[in-house]
Amino acid sequence: MSIARFLDPKNDFAFKKIFGTEKNKDILIHFLNDVLGYEGRDQIISVTFLKTSQDPEIAVYKQSIVDVLCVDQNGVQLIIEMQVSRHEGFEKRAQFYAAKAYSNQILKPDSKNEDMAVYAKLKSVIFLAIADFKMFPKDKKWLSEHKLLDNVSYANELKDFHFVFMELPKFNKKINQLSNLTEKWAYFFKHAQYSSIEEMDHLIGQDVIIKRAFQAIDQASWSEEELRSYDHLIKVRLDNLAVEQQNLKDAKAEGLAEGEVKGEKNKAVSIARKMLLRGSSIEEVIEITGLSREEIERDKRSV
Repeated sequence: MSIARFLDPKNDFAFKKIFGTEKNKDILIHFLNDVLGYEGRDQIISVTFLKTSQDPEIAVYKQSIVDVLCVDQNGVQLIIEMQVSRHEGFEKRAQFYAAKAYSNQILKPDSKNEDMAVYAKLKSVIFLAIADFKMFPKDKKWLSEHKLLDNVSYANELKDFHFVFMELPKFNKKINQLSNLTEKWAYFFKHAQYSSIEEMDHLIGQDVIIKRAFQAIDQASWSEEELRSYDHLIKVRLDNLAVEQQNLKDAKAEGLAEGEVKGEKNKAVSIARKMLLRGSSIEEVIEITGLSREEIERDKRSV
């Protein structure tokens, strides 16, 4: 069996190495323009990385750390997340991140100038997530955009929040079926770690930036320390998965046991009622069913 040359871009460490470093900033810009469909004057031409931690009071939570947070040349803030497993409330978490990035633009409101001019300075926030699970199972689209629209006219007057979700399990195109750069990126995330040199060359075509993305996950270019960090995150994920599976197994076993106990209890109550209706004494019912006197007397009142 041949050893895979390329690492998994969905790994948190690898993802940040591709999209979250000054060295590869041009890869991030290219990726954003491709997925967001920006062309001409709308294109992002530069980004500045921001600290990924949110407010200090919530920084103790893992969920308060985003993968990549940056601002473009127009002040628009962009949050880029790689999410490999489904967590309850991820949609709300996405909105929370966007809201925090939005409100953090005004760290200390000017008490001498509390008019609307303060809020007029707020810039848009775009949240882009690559999800290795189905976020919206009822929707067949693998790439979805979400904005605030008027219920009747569908006008987008409240423009400052924009959410984009790339759901990898829904993307099923083969390498020879790819028709645009966004599809190439989806294929890259889903299949890069299993790709051969020939498949990589076919996917790249004339696109130098996607070639750079492959080079960023070529393990031959990684240091031993980087590879250890990569492997450590894999181990952490597998350990967490094993714990989740064991918890589900335990819960299922406990549920079955509780169901069996409940079933036996219901059976005993049914027998007790029949005996009471036939005129059996409480002592006889206790001996046959194993129920307590209190349970039988309570049930007797209901007969």
